[in-house]
Amino acid sequence: MQRSNRHKTIIQAVAGGETVTIASLSRLTGASAVTIRRDLTELAAIGAVTRTHGGARRAQQRGVPMPFAARSEADHDLKAALAAVASTLVADDDAVVVDNGTTCLAVARVLAGRPVTALALSLHAAAALAARPGATVVVPGGVVETDTYAFGGASAVEAVRDFRADVAVLGACSASVTQGLTSTTYDDAALKRAVLASATRRVLVTSPEKLARSSAFRFGDAGDLTHLVTGVDAPPDVLDAFRAEGVEVHLAEVRAGG
Repeated sequence: MQRSNRHKTIIQAVAGGETVTIASLSRLTGASAVTIRRDLTELAAIGAVTRTHGGARRAQQRGVPMPFAARSEADHDLKAALAAVASTLVADDDAVVVDNGTTCLAVARVLAGRPVTALALSLHAAAALAARPGATVVVPGGVVETDTYAFGGASAVEAVRDFRADVAVLGACSASVTQGLTSTTYDDAALKRAVLASATRRVLVTSPEKLARSSAFRFGDAGDLTHLVTGVDAPPDVLDAFRAEGVEVHLAEVRAGG
């Protein structure tokens, strides 16, 4: 099957919303697993599909937040690798903001037991950080979202503004040099904007697929970051664009969807 026909077949296969495995797509197209992985990387880079661990699903529509549980299931190995790299940018005794989201939760797990003072922006991250002795863990208070256990509202923004961070570990629904750093909700964008203003070092930790799309609410520019941590299959031209904005790029040696 020709490449263009394979891509069309893959997009149609995931259109129902369920995750489709690489093995299933290989049987459907007659292509090898290696070829399917390459196809999925290309399709994810243009926002046509979303990579998952061992397969793909329909691309998330712009501006629509995915359920926390669904995000938690995707790309476990990649998130762990990203977290390991991001943790090296946090020094002992740093004051650190840990953003909400599943990738930042992975960072919180790696930081557990480290002698840091952490402002956790979700109950998930707070619990992970406090699971072992070592870190001083603070939460902002205010409203807690039902699905994500993330803090939001004016109280959370005020707490972030009053916290002088050495480093902020940020997630983003989307990140682009041309479109900026964006989120799917107004409140989350407002909180992330406060985080950017509160920290000396601002580390965005994100999967490569999020560097190829945009969401509804903008909270900053690429140049507002000091560091980007992403995967090795991020497009080289996108990484070069971040570097041109003065952002230090760190790559985790794991590919999405493995």
